[in-house]
Amino acid sequence: MPMAHPAAPSLFDDVPEPPRPATVAPPVTPAPARVEPAQPSAPAAPSVPGSYSASSIEVLEGLEPVRKRPGMYIGGTDERALHHLFAEVLDNAMDEAVARHAKLITVDLDAEGRLSVRDDGRGIPVDPHPKHPGKSALEVVMTVLHSGGKFSGKAYETSGGLHGVGVSVVNALSERLDVTVWRDGHEWSQSFSRGLPLGSIAKGAPSKKRGTLIAFKPDEEIFGTGAAFKPARLFRMARSKAYLFRGVEIRWTCSPERITDATPAQAVFHFPNGLADALAERIGELETVTPAFAGRVERKGEAGAVEWAVTWSPIGFGEADGFVSSYCNTVSTPDGGTHEAGFRAALVKGLKAYGELTNEKRAAQITAEDVIANAGAMISVFIRNPEFQGQTKDRLSSPEAHRLVEQLLRDPLDHWLTESPKQANSLLSFVIERAEDRLRRRKDKEVQRASATRKLRLPGKLSDCTRQGADGTELFIVEGDSAGGSAKQARDRNTQAILPLRGKILNVASATADKLRANAELSDLMLALGVQAGQKFNIDDLRYERIVIMTDADVDGAHIAALLITFFYRTMPEVIRQGRLFMALPPLYRLSSGPLSEYARDEAHRDELMATTFKGKKVELGRFKGLGEMMASQLKETTMDPKKRTLARVSLPASEEEIEDLVERLMGKKADARFQFIQENAQFAVADLDV
Repeated sequence: MPMAHPAAPSLFDDVPEPPRPATVAPPVTPAPARVEPAQPSAPAAPSVPGSYSASSIEVLEGLEPVRKRPGMYIGGTDERALHHLFAEVLDNAMDEAVARHAKLITVDLDAEGRLSVRDDGRGIPVDPHPKHPGKSALEVVMTVLHSGGKFSGKAYETSGGLHGVGVSVVNALSERLDVTVWRDGHEWSQSFSRGLPLGSIAKGAPSKKRGTLIAFKPDEEIFGTGAAFKPARLFRMARSKAYLFRGVEIRWTCSPERITDATPAQAVFHFPNGLADALAERIGELETVTPAFAGRVERKGEAGAVEWAVTWSPIGFGEADGFVSSYCNTVSTPDGGTHEAGFRAALVKGLKAYGELTNEKRAAQITAEDVIANAGAMISVFIRNPEFQGQTKDRLSSPEAHRLVEQLLRDPLDHWLTESPKQANSLLSFVIERAEDRLRRRKDKEVQRASATRKLRLPGKLSDCTRQGADGTELFIVEGDSAGGSAKQARDRNTQAILPLRGKILNVASATADKLRANAELSDLMLALGVQAGQKFNIDDLRYERIVIMTDADVDGAHIAALLITFFYRTMPEVIRQGRLFMALPPLYRLSSGPLSEYARDEAHRDELMATTFKGKKVELGRFKGLGEMMASQLKETTMDPKKRTLARVSLPASEEEIEDLVERLMGKKADARFQFIQENAQFAVADLDV
């Protein structure tokens, strides 16, 4: 299989400019809060400390909102958010490659920590923008939110950046950013600092080259002193992009001074078999049930394509039984979405259809869980105008993706199964065994659950649900008896159980096993869950499908949540790895105006509602100091009803090093580090708390 090999010189050949220039959509600048004075001639109210008047209203212009609230655009200011800047710039270069205007991308990290990404595509347009007199299209793209050439679909049929905020956000959060463009027969350049241009666009020497070079260094004012890109992480990100489009070559170079591990200083990524190469490298010599099922299909007559690679292993894949890595328009979607759902549906329906064809009646009991349980899969979809959840694009929500993947995958899957009956029968038998094992575990669990329920004696503690099986059930771990009382009234007794805690639990980060066993709160929790800790833990013993941590939105609540997450990570990490631990997201505010009533999860959401839904209205604002203060109907409506609520799944960082660093910051002996982390990351305003 093709592998990364030592890099050739990072040179771009002179090539003629394509006849069609890219277009830049008219910018849409977000509307900040405005106050319309009742009488234009009325004098401004004097500014008095603690007063609230017209002078209190901030109007953020240009890229100021990004620097003020970076978390809204890149998900925070941590290491993951820092590397998301690279993802935004690389996505733009990949969009040029996917549109077949670029073939070569270079990524370079220099000794000063400055990161450069260059492509040989069409180059960002440099002509004057019709709606911004005196500014070039390049400057508009770099300094105006919601500007770009990907809104109309004329310049790009499919792309990963559709919000029009990516490169402008990178500019806003960079200490220095330099852009060089080769197009229209010349070299063009412009520099920026913290989102502001350092001068107008400059026309350089004539050149037959084409493409765009963006070089930037993150701003330590935003990401903290010493914040720097990690070569190993950049290397992995660049390599994964090369897998996702077989027509592109990515050259990687890094200054040796920045490398502290085995990351190579130079490499070239080019994988003509795409995801099939990626899957082969990932599984190595691992035993598989069948050869990999891989391919690529494009939708006829319109934009849209699906590429996939999947195989099954009887022994699992390392720490996990299976995995699914998914992408949309070359953007990684770690939280899955509709394309993964379509992929599962196609596999299930295809195997069931083959079972009917071969008169295997047991195939009717197959579910997506059985098919994916021991599968190693990669799925990449290309669609026009994808819809993601959030600017960081962790989850795809486009309904079209489900239909596209399922439709385009079914025929190749049917052909693959029927062309080789021997391997198809092996796969079908393997999946049926998984299904029968699942049904057997469910039956055993129902018996164990009934027995465990009779044995549990936790008066005033566990309010169990009535459903016997674990499927569809939830255990809410709540803070105190007051919140527990509201939660008991708000719950669905059939599927939702409530376990109140008496204050903060033991910090297990450095506790001994004996101390853990002697702790009454943790013993009650493990008894309610039906499991044992450590090496004796068995995920199949878990009496609930989901575990939901539901604490107050204050400092103590955040600390209790951190203690509980640490407990699960230290004693039963498989609960987190399998995505069965969640955080409830109760609202902080209730806004009402006449019959209109809305809930806000935090200050930013409150301000958004005030500027939109309640703009110009007299608003009654209430703040919930704790879950115990919420009426049961409010708690059900906002936090516990599966049809209306939002849950945050607890997940682990990519590497053990990152996990241990996070646990040490949260639960280590240094209280100042823990308090700083809670202050920076908890979703509440400390100034409003009664602590």
